[in-house]
Amino acid sequence: MTEFSGLTLSVDDNRLIAYISASEARAFLEPDSLRALLAEAGFGSWHLSEGALQALIEHFNSSTSELKLPIGERSDASFKLEMAQDAMQVWADFIPSYGGIALDPNDVYQALEETGVVVGIDSSAVSAACASDSAERILVAAGQPAEDGIDAHFEMLVADTRDRTPQVSENGLIDFRELGAIPMVTAEQPLMRRIPPTTGTAGRNVRGEVIEPVPGQDALFDEGLIGAYVDKEDANLLRAVFSGQPVRAGNGVNVEQVLNISHVNMASGNISFDGTVNIEGDVSPGMKVHASGDIVVGEVVDGAELDAGGDIRVAGGIISQARVHAGGSVSARFVESAHVFSGTIIAIDDSALQSELQANNQIVVGVSSPQRGRLAGGSAKAMMLIKTPILGSQTGGVTHLVLGVNPVLEAQYQDLLKVIEKQREEESKLEMLVKHLTKIGDKNGMLERVKASWEQAIKAWAQLLPQRDELERQLALIAGARVEIGLNVVGAVDILFGKKVSRLRKTYETGSFSIEGDRVLFTDPEGNVSPAA
Repeated sequence: MTEFSGLTLSVDDNRLIAYISASEARAFLEPDSLRALLAEAGFGSWHLSEGALQALIEHFNSSTSELKLPIGERSDASFKLEMAQDAMQVWADFIPSYGGIALDPNDVYQALEETGVVVGIDSSAVSAACASDSAERILVAAGQPAEDGIDAHFEMLVADTRDRTPQVSENGLIDFRELGAIPMVTAEQPLMRRIPPTTGTAGRNVRGEVIEPVPGQDALFDEGLIGAYVDKEDANLLRAVFSGQPVRAGNGVNVEQVLNISHVNMASGNISFDGTVNIEGDVSPGMKVHASGDIVVGEVVDGAELDAGGDIRVAGGIISQARVHAGGSVSARFVESAHVFSGTIIAIDDSALQSELQANNQIVVGVSSPQRGRLAGGSAKAMMLIKTPILGSQTGGVTHLVLGVNPVLEAQYQDLLKVIEKQREEESKLEMLVKHLTKIGDKNGMLERVKASWEQAIKAWAQLLPQRDELERQLALIAGARVEIGLNVVGAVDILFGKKVSRLRKTYETGSFSIEGDRVLFTDPEGNVSPAA
């Protein structure tokens, strides 16, 4: 028991009791004096109630009556462990001592051991928490996560290859890449290396239990590669069978043979080649060139026909009713009075005049001539974008543009819908047969076979739905189709977005045309929008 001029402090079962005796005159008690008294008496570290202390001071200074008041309590330090459901972490809630017994780290270690924690104990965190005078929640043990395996992947060993897989952006535009010179490899040259999957590294939870990693998924070189083979002594190495152009093809590389020829004319005859054709000079009127790969022309295509499964690049022009058809992109310096089709992009360095152009993605005119490139006369059809510095001509008749059209994609979609409907009808008939046999009895033992066929039909139908969704996603991008004008629109121009036509008969400066609902709109560089007319 401790006394101070009318104030007595005593301990009752871990409670600190203050007793003020009755008195007519007491010295004034300041808060700091009271705290100094408590500290001097050994109660400074106890859990003191601020409200009780304030009440004590007020009564001591303003009343003459006696008062018995609990003002604090003593408690030992404590902690509580909490283990995560996956046993990968253990947290501890530490409460420091208030005038009682401090925590011993060994008590924590013993509790961890009793909980089954044997891995990943953080001794420094435990020691710091036990020495702290504030309540804390601390991570005291953590397991070692498993490291999942890495999937098999493929590393190109050739610096320059063709890649005919279109790189499509989120808004549906294909990234145009200049064809450039024909890359070549030689026979036996390494083309690609397969990096096998890894199994991963096992982990352990805090209880020491093994956590198995997810092994990487395996993948092999694609089958049916042309001009390439898997090395007999190294199953992870792909080599070239012969010299030719390397073309990336999924998990592999095809090597296309390359036919080099100076000119295509009456002397050379028509060309049909399984691979890539490299023509140094012209392709003369009436001649035909067919290639399963790319066609590269060093000069002009004059009234001839080119048909390539890959890309076509013409260093000069395409003129005089020439017909050019490519499964990939078509690029040329200029086009005049010609027919050009591309499965992806048509890119013209200068101008396209009085020609029929069609691309399944976009047409870009004036690639190298942003100040004078022109698209005028004839027609241009593209699914997503037609871009040109100057559109139309004062003297060249009406220029027709059609956007939001991809006949190939639409045909694929319609064909797929027919297949889905046919598959759904077959599945429905099998379902009815299963119900019928179940109802009347399966005397001939057909039910199990019919059920198996029904389940297979359901699976086949379900596998078609993601394909339908992807085609619908691509077709939906058509709503973002647009015409971009770098300089101006002159002369007569008809723009058809799907079924909505806008006949332009006035001059427009830099900007873009697009469709919103059933309206064709023009947007200038400042973002101002107005109806196109």
